[in-house]
Amino acid sequence: MPVRLRKFIGTILIVVLVLLYALVANTIAVATLGSAPWWGHLLYFSLTGLLWVLPAMLIIKWMAGPKQQ
Repeated sequence: MPVRLRKFIGTILIVVLVLLYALVANTIAVATLGSAPWWGHLLYFSLTGLLWVLPAMLIIKWMAGPKQQ
């Protein structure tokens, strides 16, 4: 697969990932954190704010392609 096509597909996947992840994370927060203390909100949004990076790293690694030797 050409590098330009791989990067284009990866860019679209990252945008979709971020949008879906934000929707799911906020839906879970609204459903479960209604009566939680402020530190519960802080902990939840800190963790979920960083957790999307893991699948994004896999997509970026795929976009880079195989290592050149």
